Amino acid sequence: MAVSVAGLEGLFRPRGVVLVGTGEGREDVVRWALRAGARVYAVRGEPGPGVRPVASVAELPGDVDLAVVLGGDPLPALRPLADAKVPLVVVLGGSSPSADRLRGAGPRVLGPTGPALFAPLRDDLGGPGIAVVARTGPQGRPLYALQELGVRLSHWAVTGDEADVTAADLVAYYAEQPGVGAIACHLDRLGDARAFLRAAGRAARHRVPVVALTAAAPTTRPVLDAALRQYGVVPVGSPDQLQDTATLLARARPPRAEGVAVYEEEATGAAAHFAALASAAGLRASARPGDPLDALLADPDVGVLVCPVPAPHPPRTDRLARALADAAVATEKPVCVIWGSPAGTEAAYREVLLGSSRLAVFRTFGNCVAAVRAYLDHHRRAAAHPSPFDEPPFDEPTFDDSPTAAPSPAPPSPSARRARSLLRPGQRLSEHAAKQLLRAYGIRVPREQLTTSAAAAVRAAAQIGYPVVMKASAPRLAHRGERGLVRVGLTSASQVRDAYREFTEIARYDRVDLDGVLVCQMVGRGAELAVRVAHDPLLGPTVRIGAGGAPAEAGAGTAVRVPPFGEREARAMVDELRGRPPLDGVRGGPPADVDALVETVLRVQRIALELGGDLAELDVEPLVVRERGQGAVALGARAVCRPDSP
Repeated sequence: MAVSVAGLEGLFRPRGVVLVGTGEGREDVVRWALRAGARVYAVRGEPGPGVRPVASVAELPGDVDLAVVLGGDPLPALRPLADAKVPLVVVLGGSSPSADRLRGAGPRVLGPTGPALFAPLRDDLGGPGIAVVARTGPQGRPLYALQELGVRLSHWAVTGDEADVTAADLVAYYAEQPGVGAIACHLDRLGDARAFLRAAGRAARHRVPVVALTAAAPTTRPVLDAALRQYGVVPVGSPDQLQDTATLLARARPPRAEGVAVYEEEATGAAAHFAALASAAGLRASARPGDPLDALLADPDVGVLVCPVPAPHPPRTDRLARALADAAVATEKPVCVIWGSPAGTEAAYREVLLGSSRLAVFRTFGNCVAAVRAYLDHHRRAAAHPSPFDEPPFDEPTFDDSPTAAPSPAPPSPSARRARSLLRPGQRLSEHAAKQLLRAYGIRVPREQLTTSAAAAVRAAAQIGYPVVMKASAPRLAHRGERGLVRVGLTSASQVRDAYREFTEIARYDRVDLDGVLVCQMVGRGAELAVRVAHDPLLGPTVRIGAGGAPAEAGAGTAVRVPPFGEREARAMVDELRGRPPLDGVRGGPPADVDALVETVLRVQRIALELGGDLAELDVEPLVVRERGQGAVALGARAVCRPDSP
């Protein structure tokens, strides 16, 4: 689905609002609209204070940019509203079964949703604001409550069933609004995950952090979180982390250094404890008790200042709170305070700390560590990768204001045309066919021939050059090594002939229908990796790399990306691998050809882009990355085709 921001202005700065029908939430809408300075009209129902009656939608003036349909089936109201050129309709309550028919019915439609959409926002708070999108009111409530902690909300939206307007549309809209310091999303589902990523890419271009709490199954969460990070989103695991991380990212300018100084006036052990937790999370943290605040903030190695206050001890902690608030105003570096009092009713906390629009105030060590790490990671990545669309050969998808806009499909490349001739819907390809698919995309594979007789195998070995490798070949053949159907390092015609005969005997005994025997070039040693294209239920084709055998499941030891991505992202994948040392050389050995590995990953992701709808799986394993300058060679390959659509 295309991302569109058309018509959304009326949800936040309405000039005129019309109420259609009667139902729950009517008074909330009226109060919200009058508070926003909008003129309010009612087609049916009691006019009430500040509400002007009209006989029909056709009588509305031209400045009405929001309609609210209250209860019942909204479809009959949409055509008259479209004729009146009302750009946005909110369905409040109403019947969800008709939601799939609302899209494309004329105006943009948000909902069906609940009255929480029209909760008023405070206008007495300062500092950069947080723009919120939640699917339900209860999900958004913790973020709405940030206002009680002195955090300004610049925008607020509850999407409900997302019949038309989605969280992705709102993120794209928020990204371009002044005063938005960060975007916070609480979403129990992503109806169109790729649309959300496109919107996040737009926010990344505008340097607006996006923090998201999503519900995903444990098997899909590593892939989803990796995709979110790829597009500049900070994934979090709980509502309180969403609150705290969004607040820090909204209020803190980009860091000037990576060091985290942990300050306390007296050495109580709290600073050392926090520094240990932060160091365990990968931060460069150090306890600095007793140092003057201004000296710490002037230290060029300090990027973040954290001050834990385990318990209030007036008047000392009152003075400390004021000193921290003053220091936050005087510096461009983020100042974080952890207020440990269970009550949280102290004036130093309620009035001084929460009264500052520059401080980031936390209640737990864990949330502060997670937020500081997310802040540093986000800005480090943003500096290196301003947007996933900023590097060739990919252009950012068009953000058309038409709700029906969709990108035009690119013509198939010559590689795709050659590869598609090899595909067999619903079937697993033989290794030889899978390697031909790789070859079509310029991925290096060993010289090899598929032979169907011992004599042909001997001729093939002579042409390829000894030593050779022999492998039995069949589409559904698994565990060849354990079955004795692989031979390595054969150096003579007699060895080749004997191996061929043994393979046919084993296959006959195991009732395996061979399509032949591969005679392959013997490739020198190198670091062995695996590259995989897999279909994710939320994101579609994904590319994973890891040590041999690792990428079958995303998680430890693997790196995952969602196409499209370019060279910088491919190099970042390589840098993430925990098994990186073999690539850098072992025991003084030469480093591996990382450039060739990156090039192979990019070619595999081109397969994912062009053939992802036809391939259920593609495994390149082992991929031998030889020493620098000698390239990378795919020694094995497996491809499973998706069945034809019914």
